Amino acid sequence: AKALRLSGGDHIHAGTVVGKLEGERDITLGFVDLLRDDFVEKDRSRGIYFTQDWVSLPGVIPVASGGIHVWHMPALTEIFGDDSVLQFGGGTLGHPWGNAPGAVANRVALEACVKARNEGRDLAAEGNVIIREASKWSPELAAACEVWKEIKFEFQAVDTLDS
Repeated sequence: AKALRLSGGDHIHAGTVVGKLEGERDITLGFVDLLRDDFVEKDRSRGIYFTQDWVSLPGVIPVASGGIHVWHMPALTEIFGDDSVLQFGGGTLGHPWGNAPGAVANRVALEACVKARNEGRDLAAEGNVIIREASKWSPELAAACEVWKEIKFEFQAVDTLDS
């Protein structure tokens, strides 16, 4: 990622914390900060082993993908904020009504989460409620919620820091 940033690259997969490319949350957030921020303080708990001053070198946009769907949107919004790329492959193409309704469902879920975040709501605690509320006025989102409600990837993260 550092070489990409130094060479002028503009995006890289950063892990997702949720979905099938799950990683440790603190390390992923540390990596995202290294991609976007001008100055990052040493913090071994987040995988940052020395202070890094990028001065005005342009940042890199983090990309999240891998098994993500509408139910992950609250967590993705909380983790990545506004400056990210969210690649919903199967989370779009797996929609029962087709690709375009799948894209609509993802967009409605994203906008509902951003609105809730901007209103000061707790995405971690209220995420499912936020998605359910939005699905009441979006049949595309309601259908996606039904499809993805049982999908879970249950395994331990492999990119943990050794103690």
